[in-house]
Amino acid sequence: MTQQRIARTTLATSVGLLVAGLTIAGAHAQFEPQGLYSARSILDAEVHFEAAPDSQPSDVVDMLLGDDMQVHALVIRSHADVGQDGDHIVVTNAHYQLVTHEEDGETTHDVLVDANEDALTAMPRYDQDWWNMARQRARDAWHTAGEGAESAWHQTREGTDRIGEGAERAWERTQEGAQRAGQAVSDLLDNWTNND
Repeated sequence: MTQQRIARTTLATSVGLLVAGLTIAGAHAQFEPQGLYSARSILDAEVHFEAAPDSQPSDVVDMLLGDDMQVHALVIRSHADVGQDGDHIVVTNAHYQLVTHEEDGETTHDVLVDANEDALTAMPRYDQDWWNMARQRARDAWHTAGEGAESAWHQTREGTDRIGEGAERAWERTQEGAQRAGQAVSDLLDNWTNND
């Protein structure tokens, strides 16, 4: 059995225990799409690490968004018993899963971090130096992969208001460039470790 498969099995078992525990308590965990998510609810989420299943829950303290208006990572304040000295760590989308709970009409979330001890140790620490370097690297990745795509935060839809197929196609090319650039930013963050 491979290391990755063992990790997935461990996470599945952890999720199963979490769901079983919530069902007994009267809550219902959902893995179905919710349509829209509240950033406030996610910032209130408890964080559980596969690498430290017996630790106290950690906290989500920030969400990192790119020029494509997509969440690319969460900043987690690790609980002291996770083994990361209570540091703020950057957890990219590839390493966590959001679990939604419904109880008495109230929606809450948990974040399950799928990372073994080595992967957890390699996750970047969130500090001013990391932030400055990450912003520059992400900006460079955006420009390289986006082929002139504008930031979605500053983009207007002037082209779609104009008459003519050429304007519509230009808008589609801009969107395609933004998607490529957003993927490049995600890839950059996913491959960044403490050693970079």
